[in-house]
Amino acid sequence: MKSAAIRGRRVTRSLTTITLVLTISTGLLTGTSATATTTSQSTPKKGTTAALLDTLVVKGKAPKTGYSRSSFSHWRDPDRNGCDARNDILKRDLINIVFKEDTGECKVISGVLNDPYSGTSIQFTLGKSEVDIDHVVALSHAWQVGAFQWSDAKRLEFANDPTNLLAVSARLNRQKGDGDAATWLPPAKSYRCAYVSRQVVVKVKYGLWVTAPEKAQIKRVLEGCPNFSAPTS
Repeated sequence: MKSAAIRGRRVTRSLTTITLVLTISTGLLTGTSATATTTSQSTPKKGTTAALLDTLVVKGKAPKTGYSRSSFSHWRDPDRNGCDARNDILKRDLINIVFKEDTGECKVISGVLNDPYSGTSIQFTLGKSEVDIDHVVALSHAWQVGAFQWSDAKRLEFANDPTNLLAVSARLNRQKGDGDAATWLPPAKSYRCAYVSRQVVVKVKYGLWVTAPEKAQIKRVLEGCPNFSAPTS
C-alpha cells in the first residue's frame, strides 16, 4: 500500500509538470504570454505625446556640414501682424509688460518672466541679457535631423513658429545650446513633460526625426505623465 501511494504521488507530480509545460507552450504559440499582456497594456493612449512620439522616424544625426544660423531667417513677421516673432513671444510669455510708445504694442521694453526652465521669476529689460527666446528644437539640431533638406521658406517658417519658441532664462538657454532631450532637460522637473512634449509636436509638424538616445530619454520623462496631451501653440 505504501509503494502504491508513492507511485500515486509521482504520477500526480508528472501530470502537473506536463500540464504546466503545455500551458507555457500554448502561450508562446498563441502570443498570450504574460509579456504580451504587459506590452499590450503599455500601448500609448491616442492623442498623447507618447503616441505622437511613436510616429517619429528614429535614426542617427546627419553631419552638421553646411549649417549656418543665418540659414534660418528668424525674428521675422510671418503672420503679418506687424510685430516680429521675438516680440510676439515676449508678449505671450511675460506679465506686467511695458511697451515702447508709438510701436502699436509691438516693442516690449520690460516685463516679468515666470521662467519655465528654472521655475523662478526673472525681470526682463530691453537691452539686458537675462531673458532669451529659445528655439525648443534648436536650429542646428533641426539641421541635423532633416532641416538640411528644406527650402529657405520652410526654414523661415520653422525659425519663427511660436510652437517652437519660448521666453526663458538666458543662462539656461545657453547652457542647453543645441542639445536635444538626450543631452539636456530643464532643471525644473515639473516642466519636463511640457518641454519634451513641445519638442515632439514640433518634430511631427515639420517631419524631423529623433535619435535613439533622444527617444529613450523622452520616453523616460513621459513615464511620469503618460496621458500628457501635446501643446498646440
